[in-house]
Amino acid sequence: MAKRKLTPAVPEAGHFITLEGGEGAGKSTLAKALASRLEALGIAVELTREPGGSPKAERIRTSLLAGQVKPFGAFAEALMFSAARIDHIDRRIRPALERGAWVICDRFIDSTRVYQGALGEIAPGKLAALEAIAIAGLKPELTFILDLAPETGLARAARRRQPGEAVDRFESETLAFHRRLRQAYLDIAAAEPARCVVLDASLTPERLVEQAWEALASRLPLPQIAPA
Repeated sequence: MAKRKLTPAVPEAGHFITLEGGEGAGKSTLAKALASRLEALGIAVELTREPGGSPKAERIRTSLLAGQVKPFGAFAEALMFSAARIDHIDRRIRPALERGAWVICDRFIDSTRVYQGALGEIAPGKLAALEAIAIAGLKPELTFILDLAPETGLARAARRRQPGEAVDRFESETLAFHRRLRQAYLDIAAAEPARCVVLDASLTPERLVEQAWEALASRLPLPQIAPA
């Protein structure tokens, strides 16, 4: 089997941004808005998500969110997330970065650290080893953590659900679970301030985009538009 190529933590070509947070925090909406602004500057953007993002990973996503892996425990879930992540990185994220695109991903390694690590109580060393294999050296340069009271987030998630659509594996967890999840994300942000920016997801979508854009512009190189 061919060896997976290791990449530096900071890609030399494109730039890698991830969005993290609890259910209903507005990650996908913010991701689309940031992509639109970057494209307006002439930057190629690859907008993607986890679990999923590639055909094989999307099939794994379906099983995970349907709760089919939950009975096997948190480590089995982490293994499946990692399998999806490997395919996603190899098939989509790394090729996009190498051709100079900016990749914006809705969820990435921090979701596994929180859901299966902090809340699934997988030993940190075991989870770190699994993460190292999955990402093969690739880490986001900038991570937005959208912070929101879980009661608000779950209510938003319920409103966007289509009639007859089942509640997914993680939305169905207890309120206590989601409160612990929120704190686990804040703990990651406190531990990695050079990478993570906490945003108040209770803001209006417009104000949230402005705050995110200000942080992005201060941390990553944006092209300058010459005056007309």
